[in-house]
Amino acid sequence: MTESRARIEAIFSDCHDLTIKEWSYGQDLEYASVGILLDTLSQNYRITYMSALIQDLSPLLGALDKTLTPDKLSHYWEAQGVSTHSAHLLDSIEQVTQSLTDGNVVFLLDGWDRAIGCEMPGVQTRSVSEPTMEPVVFGPHNSTIEDLKTNIGLLRALIKTPKLKFKLLHAGEYTRRDIVYGYLSDRVDPEDIKLFEQRLSGLEDKEILDTTYLEEWVEESVFTPFPQVRYTERPDVATSALLTGKIIVLVQGSPTVMICPGLFIDFFSTSEDYYQRTVFSTLIRWLRVIAFIMATTLPSLYVALSTFHTELIPTVLLLAILDTREKIPFPAFVEALLMEFFFELLREAGIRLPRPIGSAVSIVGALVIGQAAIQAKIASPIMVIVVALTGIASFAMPQYNLAIALRVLRFPLMILAATLGGFGLMIGYFLIMLHLTKLKSLSQYYLTGFAPLDWSRMLSSMIFRQPIRSMLKRPRHGSGGSR
Repeated sequence: MTESRARIEAIFSDCHDLTIKEWSYGQDLEYASVGILLDTLSQNYRITYMSALIQDLSPLLGALDKTLTPDKLSHYWEAQGVSTHSAHLLDSIEQVTQSLTDGNVVFLLDGWDRAIGCEMPGVQTRSVSEPTMEPVVFGPHNSTIEDLKTNIGLLRALIKTPKLKFKLLHAGEYTRRDIVYGYLSDRVDPEDIKLFEQRLSGLEDKEILDTTYLEEWVEESVFTPFPQVRYTERPDVATSALLTGKIIVLVQGSPTVMICPGLFIDFFSTSEDYYQRTVFSTLIRWLRVIAFIMATTLPSLYVALSTFHTELIPTVLLLAILDTREKIPFPAFVEALLMEFFFELLREAGIRLPRPIGSAVSIVGALVIGQAAIQAKIASPIMVIVVALTGIASFAMPQYNLAIALRVLRFPLMILAATLGGFGLMIGYFLIMLHLTKLKSLSQYYLTGFAPLDWSRMLSSMIFRQPIRSMLKRPRHGSGGSR
């Protein structure tokens, strides 16, 4: 025991939170033992770890023979195990080190070449609360947190079947992060799970800190602006994804659940669509489709019309545009580029600033800069309206990573519109569609539901929300409409 203790102290040298508690046992207290832990990982250790050991020894203390010896203790733990607390026997210093960094308490007994690792309360985590990124009026108001076991428990409470499988991976030499992926064995596409496991192979030596780190491992193309996975912090959304044949990924320390494969049609649905009335949910979906078109097209369409195709603009509107642009020194493309740049700058500033002042600065900044740009004849009022409508439309996208893709695509489309007009827009959209038809998410094509065209699936998943009673049927593998 003395040698093992010295090795542990050498490994954890300069670690102020390494705590070693000595105690003795036996009829004359002739046998020594130590309890070792990192007190920053094990909460309330002074009370729990000694009481745990006493409870585990209670069968021996209640026997007629009151004398405890190392032989009796080792025989008891090796033959009976530890029944009162979750514990395991450790055979090497490497296992002891890992057990300590996992937040366990390790016991070393004199005269025994093995150690005991007892699980103790770990680092305090926040409790289950309302989701911050996906708030809803109706429906569940709980969200996933940074504790992996709690998140799996939330999902197990919603899907009560042994067909829900969770597999564990370990990643990183230093972080030793636990990665869990889950699926329903009778719903998931076998090709999807096979390809998913192939892409996650080789993570053992990679330092994974968050679920988002795994996105580039799972997706087929890392240079496309279009996301191929979805994220959620709502257990009901993850449950719905599992029921429709998706794979979910959770990482210890991350509150975000990754859902894959993520198809283009999936990014237009939210969980609240299924908690509202059918007519209202359908109307909201129409608004999202219109917002998608506006967020992608509006600035480039304005540049093309005002530069090359003025004959397509009604005369009254054209005269109003010309009147507002009378003293603007820049062409429409430069004007749009400047305003988009300022808008993106304000958006990033609002995100990075502290929450109490972030929204106020972004709103006031937009008003002040917009009004100042109009008065200084740098931008026309119609351009300010176009840029504002484009930004509002991008905010209407249910998934933030899809909104980012639209922000990236706006600039090359504006360049094409400024150089070739409407023909350039046609070329841009043709290239985007060509790219999307080639893109895949795991084993499924990104435009599944559009190509080959499946009217019923496309309309029910993107345009219309079917009544709940007609939706509660056993879906096919990889069916659309997941929340």
